[in-house]
Amino acid sequence: MKTYVTNQIKNIALVGNAGSGKTTLAETMLFEGGVIDRRGDVNSKNTVSDFNQIEQENETSMYSSVMYTEYNGKKINILDVPGADDFVGGTVSSLHVADAAIILINAQNGVEVGTEIHSRWLDKLNKPAMIVINKCDHDHANFEKTFESIKESFGGKAVLTQYPVNAGPGFDAIVDIIQMKYFKFPKDGGKPEILEIPTDESDRAEELRNELIEKAAENDESLMELFFENDTLSEDEMRKGITTGIINRGLYPIFCISSKKNMGVGLLMEFITAVIPSADELEPAKTSDGKEIKCTMSGGTSLFVFKTSVESHIGEINFFKVMSGELKEGMDLINVSNQGKERFSQLFASLGKNRTKVSSLAAGDIGCSVKLKNTRTNHTLCTPDLNIKFPVIPFPEPKYRTAIKALSEGDEEKLGEALNRMHQEDPTILVEYSKELKQIILSGQGEYHLQIVKWHLDNVFKVS
Repeated sequence: MKTYVTNQIKNIALVGNAGSGKTTLAETMLFEGGVIDRRGDVNSKNTVSDFNQIEQENETSMYSSVMYTEYNGKKINILDVPGADDFVGGTVSSLHVADAAIILINAQNGVEVGTEIHSRWLDKLNKPAMIVINKCDHDHANFEKTFESIKESFGGKAVLTQYPVNAGPGFDAIVDIIQMKYFKFPKDGGKPEILEIPTDESDRAEELRNELIEKAAENDESLMELFFENDTLSEDEMRKGITTGIINRGLYPIFCISSKKNMGVGLLMEFITAVIPSADELEPAKTSDGKEIKCTMSGGTSLFVFKTSVESHIGEINFFKVMSGELKEGMDLINVSNQGKERFSQLFASLGKNRTKVSSLAAGDIGCSVKLKNTRTNHTLCTPDLNIKFPVIPFPEPKYRTAIKALSEGDEEKLGEALNRMHQEDPTILVEYSKELKQIILSGQGEYHLQIVKWHLDNVFKVS
């Protein structure tokens, strides 16, 4: 893999209700970028993202997954998050380091409860977003009804940049409003034929283009002046206005795809690499004491750990975002959270359960490392000259509690170790000992969440 600088890196979180197709979209993006040579699927239990046994058994994501793909000379870091609210911890930690989100919406169902929950987290964390209507090829796809539900939830900020010509089982074409072209896909998906917009679609396309131009101009004073002067904008000017609108959260561009058939995903990735902001285009990150840290490769190196996982044959894997400077293999950093010293002897770009070794990671990039001595989620590490600390991730409070005990008294210590490890991987799992009740109390986001904890105790840690 080539070495990327800050403005060549895009960090995207895939959010949305369970069943909207986030994992399938991630798989197709990896395939389009040439990172994998064949696509897995959820039913076959062989996707890059859902690699845990419990995810494969249930055919749904329960943990956030970190991946990357390469496209148009850019690196896209993909954070695939769980759709169910019970596993919201993975969503919140991923959004904390993402620079923008793709809100995936199922064309059969429109805006669902999971969409609304994730949207509230996007609002809370002030993250830019775009909307993608997926499964446009489904028998029960209803693009117009789905679009109406989006308008009800997101208001006038949601604006079409594409629309399918024939959503449903015969879906095979997209009208792109930005490029004003008609993209016709082969039956099995893949690379489309680029044609002129058919006559019977030209009026609708022109009307939607005018609306998009007006929305793009609203987000930039200089573009608004050009719009009033020329009554239109060029494609480049429109893209500039869309970028500004996305950054300001004043615009949610809407795309349409079938991630399963790989129709429209390449166009989506074109847009991500050309229009979605890199970390250096957004507001600088702030430290716990309010100091602004610009995302630039010059100056001291700092990073924030947003996720920790444990693999039996490797140990702890720490996932982080480089907040400033450049992290190089063999570099020593101070863990400001506990004043320890850590050497980054190995650096990796993550691809689900696999990792690609790299020699350095630029400001704005996301990577992982192994064999760090005492580093956990929410820790800040930096070069001694900086001595800064970033705010911790605002994980939600527990919603459900239960008492827990090992069936065998001899397994009590083993139970404690297992619960502590699961808390390291998912900080929304909380464990405390109640002196009044003389019981261990396990807390989480819901009954399903705690049933999954029990499954791990029974099947992974062998504690009944």
